[in-house]
Amino acid sequence: MIPVPTAETRTAVTDRAGIVVNYRTGTTVVLTGGALDEWLSAVQQSKAPEPVAVTTPNASWGTHETAARLETPDAPPWSWRVAALACVAITLGVRQTGRAKHRFGRLAHLAEVGGGLPPTSTAHARIAVRSVRWAARAIPARIACLEESTAASLLLALGGRGNAWRHGVAADPIRLHAWICDEHGRPVEEPGHTDDYTPINTSNPSGAEPR
Repeated sequence: MIPVPTAETRTAVTDRAGIVVNYRTGTTVVLTGGALDEWLSAVQQSKAPEPVAVTTPNASWGTHETAARLETPDAPPWSWRVAALACVAITLGVRQTGRAKHRFGRLAHLAEVGGGLPPTSTAHARIAVRSVRWAARAIPARIACLEESTAASLLLALGGRGNAWRHGVAADPIRLHAWICDEHGRPVEEPGHTDDYTPINTSNPSGAEPR
């Protein structure tokens, strides 16, 4: 079934398909052929944001190169770690409060509270991500990339820096990921293949806080 384009829908287009993400519910639909053509035509006549072109990465044959030796990052300052514990707790509280079908929308809204703030530096972004990952290990709950990046973005926003949260799509195979970027738009504390993902989010994508 072809969804209805709204201000809350984001479209990523690859050379083979279109990926439609509803930023209120998190529902993701893959369209091809005539269904994709129909969707793109409807988008042009709606308030939905323009589709984003996703570049298909070079063939990896299902693998990515990884360093044989993992570097141990410096431990973040205690003040950052304590603040990160609070941000992770807030993120998990927002995730669990309200309607389950709007969970993604609530987290996306929280992740972009710093959208109007000055971009964060690479150094601060690194400390924020490392602090959140430290805090996540201390909390017995499922914390995936969405929750981790949301908490890190909130931590940066509390320090007066923002515009760091990214949510994107990669092709072949189609997959989604959320991460933190620096003032240059570069992924922070992420593996190299995060470059395969094209950001599709903009400031305050849902327009209003989901309930």
